Amino acid sequence: MTSCFVCAKHRDPDLLPVGADDLVVVTHVSPDSPGREGGPVYLGHLVVEPRRHAPELADLTDLEAAAVGTWAARASRALRDAGAEHVYAAVIGHHVNHLHQRLIPRYPGTPREYWWPPRMDEWPRARLGGHEEVSRVVHDLRARLERGGR
Repeated sequence: MTSCFVCAKHRDPDLLPVGADDLVVVTHVSPDSPGREGGPVYLGHLVVEPRRHAPELADLTDLEAAAVGTWAARASRALRDAGAEHVYAAVIGHHVNHLHQRLIPRYPGTPREYWWPPRMDEWPRARLGGHEEVSRVVHDLRARLERGGR
């Protein structure tokens, strides 16, 4: 699909995934994502996406669904190993018509009133960053996934 943001992202030769296989790509939310205007993003905010254009969970094949689940679990473990005390997982699908499961870490010390993703990046001490910080997080998580095996 040429008009799909996620499909276009997967074709980008400069894409640096956290992890990937023939069915799934795991990436970090980018400051260049639609609606971000290049501003800082919440560090560790990952998206697990099937390579094939599939709008919703029900559109996945059983193999794709299993791969999405496996990558979500592996990436969540990597986030936890990197310091998250909890990882939220959500499939909402309001803005992008390509399935993407969000994995959003909650770090130690986050006050309870900022728990749950809509508020986490509003905390004045939230872990936010631009391209350089995102790149460091991606490289760290990739290394953790490689050490953790498949």
